[in-house]
Amino acid sequence: MDDIFYVFPGLIAAGALFAAYRVVRRSAQLRRAWNSGLTAEARCLRTFTTTQGGHDTAVRTTLHHVYEFRARDGRSVRFEEQGGPATVVEGDVVTVHYAPGPDVVATARRPDPAGAAATALGSLVFLGAIVAFCVAFVVTYASEFRA
Repeated sequence: MDDIFYVFPGLIAAGALFAAYRVVRRSAQLRRAWNSGLTAEARCLRTFTTTQGGHDTAVRTTLHHVYEFRARDGRSVRFEEQGGPATVVEGDVVTVHYAPGPDVVATARRPDPAGAAATALGSLVFLGAIVAFCVAFVVTYASEFRA
């Protein structure tokens, strides 16, 4: 029965560490796309929303855009980005920043390295606090209640 006090904090910490990995990965992708210096005109092919929550929790709606552009090497690249401006609708043409390679990394967001770094840092601090709380809980439980 005591295992539950180790398993749940471990799962929560693992989820927070995975989320931290995703934050760092996306931040690196944005920085790579912005620093490459390559831009292209992309057409918004589709917009859609996803919702999470409901019933007795808050509802969160996220706007997604699907863009397509032709890279410098002639390849047609299609990508989806979430959290873009609501003013971009299907058929609009926007400037995208992208980094070449086997897996093209692209974004329609305007370059804002300071804002992206601040957002990533804030997210990492929050996720680090979750991990620290889980570790402290397990250590405290092991030393106080199992001794």
